[in-house]
Amino acid sequence: MAAVALRSLPGRALCWHLFGGVSPQRSYRGTSPGDSGKDILEIPLPPWQERPHEPLETKRARLLYESRKRGMLENCILLSLFAKENLNRMSEQQLNRYDRLINEPSNDWDIYYWATEAKPTPAEFETDVMAMLRDFARNEKREQRLRQPDLEYLFEPPR
Repeated sequence: MAAVALRSLPGRALCWHLFGGVSPQRSYRGTSPGDSGKDILEIPLPPWQERPHEPLETKRARLLYESRKRGMLENCILLSLFAKENLNRMSEQQLNRYDRLINEPSNDWDIYYWATEAKPTPAEFETDVMAMLRDFARNEKREQRLRQPDLEYLFEPPR
């Protein structure tokens, strides 16, 4: 298909053409108020998959990394500090729920809005881990949270 013809396709049709007729189940679509949507391309994301046989220490290390590297500064700070404080105390089931919480939603703003209570949390993510994250986001101790934690704490002996 010629480049001129591709540019004239709306986002969903272009996606359909580029990805061989695969209809994405999960995608990110940025929007803004009053946006016509004519210049938006939906980017298909692979579906989140639970990792039932992943060793706990590997899971903790991966979740720590994924909490730090979010793509938006607000969540990088919030989730990395939350991970530092909570990952080592979480049970395997809680780690699985945290994994799903930070990796299944396709839009990081949703996670941020749920944690800060700007929007209600959908029932499928309303768990004890979400309650822990909301409590952490309230910052009742009024701690200064302006940047991610340094990684030196990873090399300290456990207390």
